[in-house]
Amino acid sequence: MDNPFKTILDTGLNLFKGGADQSESVVGIDIGTSSIKVVQLKKKKGKAVLETYGAIALGPYAGLDVGAVTNLPLEKVSQAINDVLRESNITTNDGAFSIPSSASLIFVAELPPQVSEQDYATVVPTEARKYIPVPISEVSLDWWAIPRPEPEFEGSADLDVEKASSRIKKEVLIAAIHNDALTKFKDILKTIPVHGGLFEIEVFSSVRATFGHELSSVLIMDFGASKTKISIVEHGIMREFHIVNRGSADITVALSKSLGIPFPKAEETKRKWGLAGSPDDKNIAEITRISVDYIFSETNSVILNYERKYNKSINKIILTGGGSLLRGILDNAKANFRCEVSLGNPFSKVEAPVFLGPVLESTGPEFAVAVGLALKKLQ
Repeated sequence: MDNPFKTILDTGLNLFKGGADQSESVVGIDIGTSSIKVVQLKKKKGKAVLETYGAIALGPYAGLDVGAVTNLPLEKVSQAINDVLRESNITTNDGAFSIPSSASLIFVAELPPQVSEQDYATVVPTEARKYIPVPISEVSLDWWAIPRPEPEFEGSADLDVEKASSRIKKEVLIAAIHNDALTKFKDILKTIPVHGGLFEIEVFSSVRATFGHELSSVLIMDFGASKTKISIVEHGIMREFHIVNRGSADITVALSKSLGIPFPKAEETKRKWGLAGSPDDKNIAEITRISVDYIFSETNSVILNYERKYNKSINKIILTGGGSLLRGILDNAKANFRCEVSLGNPFSKVEAPVFLGPVLESTGPEFAVAVGLALKKLQ
């Protein structure tokens, strides 16, 4: 099948599978709603090496403030990409681009046990129609067969395990991207000095950059500007995906309205105090907490549904995205969830000068998607 984003569902745990080193550099370009992030990597001696990275706010391109959520026309997006490529000293024209989760649909479908993988190209589009609210001709599909766990049976050793296993339905992770979104990004490619044509839904890039080798169920919370993306990954395979329609920009708007201050001042206040709160104004922490509590509540619902459905527990939560840098959010998450919680550190998967370590660790969650894209391009 001619698929413009085939194999996006590879988590990339084994980053480089043999072969000679590439001499060319690659760039991951994460086009968000409030900023664009870029990361340039190079493969050297079997490892990914960081060459440069950078970010640019999109608010000013829409006549808005830094940190504001935007919906820019194509020409403005192209202008912003060209500016961040130049300002970040990106030297390669071989790149990968993120597709926003809002332009896609990700779900797990069950197929009859007798369906073979050779038949998926016919069966999956038919099954996907049940989940996709637009004509199937308007989207591009990709899918990944979820490995079936070995069935556990009690009783007689003579039980025909193979026959029993054949009655278990097969699960397939399906991703759909609206063709209009792909067309938009292909049009952007015509206006910037980067080619490559590799597109990936942002959540898969984020998972690749932050997920380690955990064998248990891990939840990755990508705290963006306009939305929070929740992924549950098990044995390196995404099992659940949900979007919470609230992000870090909502906190800024709430602070601006509640405190009666301009958006730039509210953004500065959020970044300075966050959930830690100001000694001079306790309202700051309380206002911030309302949005965070809503996101945490929605996340807890996702966790509860997952645990009921699969009879498995979430053992670890990884916070990523720019919103995860909010002061006090890690401590609040640890108090809210009944498992280990940590900040994602995507730059830990690349080699970089030692002196940059503290800076990369503190800013890493913001660049998870861009790092994941670049790692994908290097594979």
